[in-house]
Amino acid sequence: MNLFEKEALVKQKAEELENATPEEILAYAVEAFPNITFACSFGAEDVVLVDMLQKVSPKTDIFYLDTDFHFKETYETRDRMVERYPGIPFVEVKPLITPEEQAAQHGEELWKSDANACCNIRKVEPLTRILSKYNAWITGIRRDQAPTRANAKKVEYDTKFGLIKFNPIAGWTSEDVWNYIRENDVIYNPLHDQNYPSIGCEYCTRKVMPGEDPRAGRWAGQEKTECGLHK
Repeated sequence: MNLFEKEALVKQKAEELENATPEEILAYAVEAFPNITFACSFGAEDVVLVDMLQKVSPKTDIFYLDTDFHFKETYETRDRMVERYPGIPFVEVKPLITPEEQAAQHGEELWKSDANACCNIRKVEPLTRILSKYNAWITGIRRDQAPTRANAKKVEYDTKFGLIKFNPIAGWTSEDVWNYIRENDVIYNPLHDQNYPSIGCEYCTRKVMPGEDPRAGRWAGQEKTECGLHK
């Protein structure tokens, strides 16, 4: 099957699943693609999907990119989730070089001089490496998070990484996410209660002020709005 045929089939499936619930989409995804993984950043959307997966398919792999630069609250959220869901199949994926090696090779605080290069080293390369082992992946992106995500489908062919991509809650609002968290008593990152609607690495994330775009706290002062994982 060539790329055009794959994209046509994925488009058809996306239309079929557009009105399906996230749980129904997850059930289809793990059945149709046993070799599938979920990318978890421990943000609000992703903890929701972790909870759903534990009910739909608890053995499905879940990985997270440990950039070495996460907030301590993010690591604590990970640890609390491991306690909540014993046996959760978390796979840690780290960059090929340590922060010290990065500083030696590219200069101190690379995220200030070249944020894209830092993201490529600490996020994009590790993601490319882990996704090469799978046929499909699941993400927590939502259409109303940013203009770059407004056209996200529930099912897509990810041409960047060459596999099928499922976005089960693409049509959800932030209110939908938090309703699920409250109704299901889902563990979440406490930074969300401190004006951090979108949480990335500590050095490139700040609080969002009232009236600002939810992703205004990411790479503030730069044109950059995405780390490169979902472009």
